[in-house]
Amino acid sequence: MNVYQNTAKTLKRQTYERIAAQDDVSKLELMKDIDITSSSLNRVLDELLHEGWIVESGLGQSTGGRKPVLYRMNAHNRYIFGLDISRVYSVLGLYDLRMNTLYSHRWSMDESMTPEKLVEEVGQQVQQVLAERHMSRRRILGIGVGAVGPLDHETGMIHHPIYFNAPGWQQVPICRLLRERTELPALLDNGTNTALLGEHWAMREDNARHVLYVNAGMGIRSAYLSDGRLMRGAVDKEGAVGQMIVAAGGARLHDRGNYGALEAYASIQALEQQVRQHSRMGLDWTPVAAEREDQHTAPMDMLDWERITTRLQQGDPTLQEMFHRSAGYMGIGLANLINTLQPERVILGGALIQAAPGYYDTAIHVAQQQIYGEPATYPQFSRGYLQERAASVGAAVMVLERMEM
Repeated sequence: MNVYQNTAKTLKRQTYERIAAQDDVSKLELMKDIDITSSSLNRVLDELLHEGWIVESGLGQSTGGRKPVLYRMNAHNRYIFGLDISRVYSVLGLYDLRMNTLYSHRWSMDESMTPEKLVEEVGQQVQQVLAERHMSRRRILGIGVGAVGPLDHETGMIHHPIYFNAPGWQQVPICRLLRERTELPALLDNGTNTALLGEHWAMREDNARHVLYVNAGMGIRSAYLSDGRLMRGAVDKEGAVGQMIVAAGGARLHDRGNYGALEAYASIQALEQQVRQHSRMGLDWTPVAAEREDQHTAPMDMLDWERITTRLQQGDPTLQEMFHRSAGYMGIGLANLINTLQPERVILGGALIQAAPGYYDTAIHVAQQQIYGEPATYPQFSRGYLQERAASVGAAVMVLERMEM
């Protein structure tokens, strides 16, 4: 039997989702929101109770007759693994049906982390977690994967992403490999899509329907919810938003992509490239006086992202100017997206947004200066509720939304 479905939601699924959205729901409240008869609702509730998806949580207030029975979801009826595969690190989490994190493990995506090694590491962690919690695989709905692309979410294939440190990340049938190693169903989507799903889940009480998510890291990726649904193009051009031109005839990143593209100004790769260019002109990158351990300038290959952000936090004025200018270009890119998509919420995530004090604020300030329309129509900006956990949580949400009941 297929574990997932893509058909219209059944009454059983609608009832479960309504109960899951709000604790302590009565039959009367359910009938107000779902087109269902009383007898059919009784039958559905009996099924959900028998299968463990919901529990009776007590009695509500009487409106003149007997006190109504209240229902709530059973968060521990099933569990889901969520895996975030990125170029810098990967994270595996175990979540209950409320997306509470029960376990998390993180790997550095160094030169040794090939697809085969990561799958083996994930398999070992899954085995360990299940054994420690005395949990059978039947209690696990599956493993959702949010990964950098380009990829094919239907076939579960990661195609040819760039900037991975380890070899072998081309044409990787990641879902098949995970199924074979973990004996669990697996689903794949772009990591920005799963991050947006995760953040949307976390803000579900706000009922936001049009949400833009932008991730600035090694490259720039985005995802968009329109009327609560993920928007997809004809093909998955991962990182395409990074090719938006924000400075006509401007810089080009690593001799790839467009001249003047957003990615050439507002990405980790772009800032690392700028630091190296300044270093070739004789800029001193020894530690600042308070932290100085020696008097030697670090070799070029030592100027990695961690070293750059450390110097930034120590107050290096050259780096502060670089990051401020980068945030300005990010703001221009955001304004272009906002003017086109007209979201009600904008979430900014990724290592670049988190690394620099003031980067987020500067990007938003510049964007707001160039958004078309009245300030009352501007979207709300945030770093999100889940932040670094968003992609792995959202990968689990993806599995939950597509499970068969």
